[in-house]
Formats: sequence, C-alpha cells, structure tokens
Amino acid sequence: MTINIEWQDQQGKWHHFQTKQNQADAYLVASRRASSTGKRYRLVDDDGRLIDLIDF
Repeated sequence: MTINIEWQDQQGKWHHFQTKQNQADAYLVASRRASSTGKRYRLVDDDGRLIDLIDF
C-alpha cells in the first residue's frame, strides 16, 4: 500500500509532496514538515481515502 503525503496551500488546494510505502514513516515525515513549515499536511491512500490530517 502506498501513502501519499499532500500539503495545502493558502487557497485550500492540495498538492502532492511525497509517496511512502510505510504509514508510520509517512506520518513522521508529514508531522515534521507541518511543524517546520506551518502548513497543513494529510496522508491519503491509493484510493484517495483520507488516513490522517496533520495541522500544526
């Protein structure tokens, strides 16, 4: 299963950031990026279903 990491811009549009194979690693990367950039990140699976939303 692949996990896509996406970030949200100021207009509310989601952009692809990275693809990971491991959900724990994807969450760690997204949470670190969210805290360093101040942007909202989300984890989405292959079918486009939301796994997690990280907002710092």
